[in-house]
Amino acid sequence: MPRLEVRLDLLAHNAATLVGRLAGHGIGVTAVTKATLASPDVARVLLAAGAAGLGESRVENVERLRAAGITAPITLLRAPMLSQVDRVVAAADVSLNTEPDVLAALSAAAVRLGRTHGVVLMVELGDLREGILPADLARIARQTLDRPGLDLRGIGTNLACQRGTVPDAANMDELSDLARSLEGDLGVRLLVVSGGNSANLDWLRGPSPQVGRINDLRLGESILLGREPLHRQPIYGLHLDAFTLVGEVIEAKAKPSVGWGRVAQTAFGPTAPAVDRGATTRVLVALGRQDVDPDGLTPPPGFDVLGASSDHLVLDAGDSTVPVGTLLRFGLDYAALLRAAASPSVAFVSLEGPA
Repeated sequence: MPRLEVRLDLLAHNAATLVGRLAGHGIGVTAVTKATLASPDVARVLLAAGAAGLGESRVENVERLRAAGITAPITLLRAPMLSQVDRVVAAADVSLNTEPDVLAALSAAAVRLGRTHGVVLMVELGDLREGILPADLARIARQTLDRPGLDLRGIGTNLACQRGTVPDAANMDELSDLARSLEGDLGVRLLVVSGGNSANLDWLRGPSPQVGRINDLRLGESILLGREPLHRQPIYGLHLDAFTLVGEVIEAKAKPSVGWGRVAQTAFGPTAPAVDRGATTRVLVALGRQDVDPDGLTPPPGFDVLGASSDHLVLDAGDSTVPVGTLLRFGLDYAALLRAAASPSVAFVSLEGPA
């Protein structure tokens, strides 16, 4: 304890459902496992459900999957660091890139290691995170084609992660147009045109969306949690509870709902004034900000999350009696899942069915 439980059967259903829906549009799925810290169990389930490959943001996670015997194509989603190009080429089939200096280093690493490394060039379409400006794309693509050891697989974009830019018909059409223009200018066929992430699912909900040249989406949150990221609404037909965080109660006492003494900042900054609800059962769970984002937890019925410090999650249980040692089960949003999976203090437990 604490532990993060994943229901592999529910995850398989989510993945297979989305793979099937996107296949109807001619779009394949790169299943993103980074929020599970590259769990090999999760990776195998997603591949068995029809994902064309896996996406990971850190080379350490790619290496973990390879060490577990995963041989499927893996794309490094975050642009490689210059200090890690040899590891990237050795472990990942493809990486997403924007910088000519990094491409030069990847080329040199590929030659040294006797490998060919796939490259997808990321294009900036308004979210202002990673991306080559459209006017510079052809020049950098031409440089990539000229570098030994590199294989220009395609182009892609990322939206909604930094400033919440919505994937829509306009920016998806622009990406398709860029792909066609690049193919005409360079005389190549791009194998991958990656339109984005789970936020793109709303774009595909229309009666007859025009997907153009887009043939890949990188899906994480929608598969893992059954929600779309733009408004966090449930996706029809998907399970929302594939992941559960289980924590143990280490104290439960009737206490005033408002403390006493002079008040300054907490360990994590200012806090809102408490609401006086009289004496209630205040419960401490052995979970803290070092383990999870408390703002992303959904507590069991009858409990309210009051806050968290490094090592303690504080709940209000009303007038309930909660014995020490009680196990409480929490739902998670994407931020909470990401941090819980990365915490060395939280066990990761794979389940084939109900716990």
